Parts: sequence; C-alpha cells; structure tokens
Amino acid sequence: MATEPEPREVPLTSEEDIRRATVGPVVFRDAPIVLVDYDPRWPAIFDREARHIHAALASLAIRLEHVGSTSVPGLAAKPIIDIVLAVPDSADEAGYVPALEAAGYVLHNREPGWFEHRMFKGPEADINLHVFSAGEAEIDRMVLFRDWLRSHDADRDAYVQVKRELAQRNWRHVQQIMARATAERGSTAD
Repeated sequence: MATEPEPREVPLTSEEDIRRATVGPVVFRDAPIVLVDYDPRWPAIFDREARHIHAALASLAIRLEHVGSTSVPGLAAKPIIDIVLAVPDSADEAGYVPALEAAGYVLHNREPGWFEHRMFKGPEADINLHVFSAGEAEIDRMVLFRDWLRSHDADRDAYVQVKRELAQRNWRHVQQIMARATAERGSTAD
C-alpha cells in the first residue's frame, strides 16, 4: 500500500521541481529582478482583488491577506501583489479552483509537497494568489514577516538593502536564492 509523502516545508528549489509544479509553460528569467519604489496604490489593488476573490468564493475564502513586499509601506518591491488565501482544503481543487477560474484567475503552480500550496495569476493585475488550507502555519509565517517589517524600520531597511543587492544579479529563477540559502544553512549547521 502506497503512503502519501510527507509535505516538504521548503519551497521549490530546482528547475525540475519548478517544471513539475508549473501548470502550463515554464518561463525562466535569466535577468535581474526589477524592484520599484513603494507604490501607495498597491493596497487599493489588493482591496479590489480581495473583493473579487470573496465574490467568487463566498464562505470558502476563510482568510485573505495582503502579504509580501508590496504590503509593507515604504518597502521597494517587485510590482507583483502577493495575496494569501486560506480555503478549507487547498488540496481539494474541485472545491474552489472552478470558481476562481470563472472569475478569471489562472492556476499557475501546484505544489502538493509544500503545504499543498496552489498559486494563481490574476485577471486584471499582476498578482500571485497563494492558496493554502486554513490553519496552515505558512500563512501565519507570511503575515508575521509582513507585520514585523511594518513595525520595525531597521529590519525593513536592512531587508530592502539585501533585496536591492540581490536584484542586481541575473537570476534564472527566484528559487535559486532559496537553494543557495538552504545550502548555506546546511553547511553552517555542521
């Protein structure tokens, strides 16, 4: 009898992982990451998307949060609005994917090995809609990081400095950063 693999608690790190998780064609960048100064319109874009998502899902949208760099006033960011959505069971795609697709959202990634994460692109704005099961620790981690940067100027400034330095490099995919960080953590744990 086959057993289900344990969920990984790290995001995708290899190109093979990315290919398996991506719904549709895979596009690698091989370019620097473009950061822009904070745009005060980002919260309004989130509010509009949140209304659309709530309208599409009704009570299935258990929690909806603006996360990521665009959710932190004063922080430079890639101009992509990150939204985290909690649904009853993110693995049960039949329960919510058709409603989101009918509202124009496009399923882009499926990562069952990382907290049953699903990611959609938006119909009107450049967004990443991250879907997890309600109560998943990754949601709280994302919100905690956002709230910390909102209330700790020195850490926000240090974070943006690192982002600006990293953004100047060429990246085939953003997951290369995570692979390097994971390898570094492993080598210092010895």
